[in-house]
Amino acid sequence: MSTAMQALRHAAVDWRLMLMGSVLVGIGLIFHVLSDGIFLSPENLYNIAQQTAVVGIVSTVVVLVIVARHIDLSVGSVMGFVGVLVAYLQYTAGWSWPAACLAGLAVAILVSLYQGSLTAVLGVPSFVVTLGGLMSFRGAAFLVADGKTQPVSDEFFLSLGGGYDGSIGVTASWGLAAVVSAALLLLVANKRRVQRSYGVPSNALWVDTLLVAVPIAIVLGFVAAMNAYQIPNKSAPQGIPIPVLIWAAVALILSFIVKRTRFGRYVFAMGGNPDAAALVGIPVKRVTLMLFVLLAVLITVAAIVSVARLNAGTNSLGTGMELYVIAAAVIGGTALAGGSGSILGSVLGALIMQSLDSGMLLLDVSIGKRMVIIGQVLIAAVVFDVLYRRWTGEQ
Repeated sequence: MSTAMQALRHAAVDWRLMLMGSVLVGIGLIFHVLSDGIFLSPENLYNIAQQTAVVGIVSTVVVLVIVARHIDLSVGSVMGFVGVLVAYLQYTAGWSWPAACLAGLAVAILVSLYQGSLTAVLGVPSFVVTLGGLMSFRGAAFLVADGKTQPVSDEFFLSLGGGYDGSIGVTASWGLAAVVSAALLLLVANKRRVQRSYGVPSNALWVDTLLVAVPIAIVLGFVAAMNAYQIPNKSAPQGIPIPVLIWAAVALILSFIVKRTRFGRYVFAMGGNPDAAALVGIPVKRVTLMLFVLLAVLITVAAIVSVARLNAGTNSLGTGMELYVIAAAVIGGTALAGGSGSILGSVLGALIMQSLDSGMLLLDVSIGKRMVIIGQVLIAAVVFDVLYRRWTGEQ
């Protein structure tokens, strides 16, 4: 085996994520050819980025829910309930958007505490609890506004959903890209410095250079695409959409929680072996409740972004979203048996799901066929996960 192959083999690389990234690139190239060059156009990429953000925000925390050996089938219904409530309070009740959003957050937390308590305290399986919530809170969305669409008009609130004024412009986008690129370089340099100081073997310099060059190239390419899209009657290009920035911030915060906090370690310990976690003193019930509260916070964020993007709260908001967020988590490598998963994986999973849906829509594939294909993709992801874990010896 060559020296280069040995260096790659021993590098700290998540090959599953590399494979998922390759799948995403392949999907993009195939649809680009089949759509006669439309799929990878700046306009379509801008729309995909906006549309993926809502699913991506929720899927980041659903990863942790599944890691802890739970499931939430009610995320779409609760998001619809909270979204309609936020819109109703603004349009019908005349509340300001911050007050309406805080009220929506409070309701979401109450819902999650209710469902989380049944699971954590009484031991009712989360599958059963949230299956009931899927139906109940979809009905609650109808009851809030008596089935009527609730339009919203506050300009700042609408900007949170992207759209006409929902981006940060060219200059700020390139500035943010420069900051992110510099941060990635500093992280790799600091990692190598720490490894040397403790005498820990580090990757070959060219390997670390490649590992940091790829994400930097992705960031710069994404910003270039967003800056290339301009709405016809506007004088300047859009830049990065605000929903994507919110999604990125959520992913970074969740990654920090997973890797740097006691709560994150507890979640993975509970998923690996709940009985052992309880025996070593981990407060399993409290951590489970905190996890459901965190889910409520991000469902509220997703509801706000979704309502702002649609300019209204509708009763169909979030319908079927539970499939997409669970699929995004599973495609990204989260084990349904619990104990393992990654936030970055959920990001790739959400992008794969939305790219498939967007590509088939461009090709005028019927809704029935799209549902069949996306459902089979989820099954294929689970099959791949099982085979991959057998091959690598993971539990």
